[in-house]
Amino acid sequence: MKNLQLENKDSIQVKATNAIRKSILSGDFQPGEKLVQEQLAEYLGISRMPIRESLKQLEIEGFVTIEPYRGAFVNDVDVSAIEETYALRSNLEKMALQRAAPHLTQGDLEELEDYIKLMDEENNPNDFVQLNVTFHKLLLKHCDWGRLNKFIELLWNGYAQQTPEFLLGQIDQSNIDHKVILEHLKKGNFSEASLALQEHISKTGARLVDYIQRINS
Repeated sequence: MKNLQLENKDSIQVKATNAIRKSILSGDFQPGEKLVQEQLAEYLGISRMPIRESLKQLEIEGFVTIEPYRGAFVNDVDVSAIEETYALRSNLEKMALQRAAPHLTQGDLEELEDYIKLMDEENNPNDFVQLNVTFHKLLLKHCDWGRLNKFIELLWNGYAQQTPEFLLGQIDQSNIDHKVILEHLKKGNFSEASLALQEHISKTGARLVDYIQRINS
C-alpha cells in the first residue's frame, strides 16, 4: 500500500475511491487480493463508512468484485473495458461539444485558456488530473442534454487518468491537443473542435491501454 494516500480535494469518499483506484492501477493491489475495509480505513486515517461506499463505486467501475459475506476482491484490469470506455467517451463528448460549443462565451474561452496555461506549468500529474477534469467539464458545461451529461460523468468515473507513472509521459501531448481544440473554438469551427476532442480522447485511451499492457507484461 505504498502509494495509497488521500488527495487534498473532494469529499472523503471521493478521495478514498481515487486512492484505492490508483493503487489498483499501479499494481499495489494485485488481482484476486482481498481489500479489507478495516486495513484501508486505518491506512488512510478515515472511518470505514467512506471505504464501504468507495468499494461499491469501484465495483460499478469494474475494479473490484464484492462477494456477499466474503468482501471485496481486486479484479484483473480489463483492457477491453478500457478500450470500450474511451471509445464511448470519445463519441459522447464529441456529441456533447457539438451541442455546447455554440453557447461558450468569451469568458468561457478565456477560462479555458487559463486552464491550458496552468496545465503547461504543472509538473505534478495528480494536480494535472484535476486541471484536466475541470478543462473538459468546462468545455461541455453548456451541453443541454442531461442524460448525455450523466453518461459522460459515469465514464469519467471509470478507468481514470489518475496513474502518475502514465501521466508523466502524457502531459505535454495532452495539452497540445487542448490548444488545438481551443483554437478551433475561438475561430467558431465547432465541428473541427468536436472532431479534435474525439481524436484527443481516442489517442489518450490507446496510450493508456499500451501503458497498462507494458506494466503487466
